[in-house]
Amino acid sequence: MGGGGFSMDDGSLDRYVLGLVDATRPKVCFLPTATAAVPIYLRRFLDAFPARSFEPTYLDLFERTVADVVSFLGEQDVIYVGGGNTANLLALWRLHGVDVALRRAWEAGVVCTGISAGANCWFEASTTDSFLLGHADPLLDGLGLLDGSFCPHYHGEPERRPRFHEYVADGRLPEGLACDDLAAVHLVGTDLHAAVASADGAGAFRVSRADGVAVEEALPVVRI
Repeated sequence: MGGGGFSMDDGSLDRYVLGLVDATRPKVCFLPTATAAVPIYLRRFLDAFPARSFEPTYLDLFERTVADVVSFLGEQDVIYVGGGNTANLLALWRLHGVDVALRRAWEAGVVCTGISAGANCWFEASTTDSFLLGHADPLLDGLGLLDGSFCPHYHGEPERRPRFHEYVADGRLPEGLACDDLAAVHLVGTDLHAAVASADGAGAFRVSRADGVAVEEALPVVRI
């Protein structure tokens, strides 16, 4: 998700994600690693995924209580990564072996999703304001489960679209996908399956490079 889910929209994107799993009471694990405001974000998550309808859990890497992260994440139906600082997120995951655990969960068919930093993380590379708020920098060390790069908040933050074009054009970022707030791309394996949005006008895009220039292609978006 370029921006959306329980922290931003009416829950339409979350319901789309939940429609991908076949479980009466889905196991949904939240990873709030990218934010410093964990209690606030966690409260929003628990409000959106109440225990009467879900089996909500979360992975805290600051006061960690889960010994076997691989097994813990592998038994989930949905892994949901929150937004925040992408660079910090990746560093902490690698320190605790979460990067390995996520790859195994994804390969086993667990639905993996996230917003902003939680979308950036799955790709090889991305744009991020991890190093300076309001400034979109290239980040080249994502998990690499998905090829290419990703840009969240594509039209929602002034620097995102022009910087993404600049970085793709000059080769600092590989070609990739971009999503507006309230829009998302759905990939099956590594293949683009659909683009969806929970608001009119929210778009998803493919940005490629041709003769040193960024070329933007609007993807067909299904309004949900």
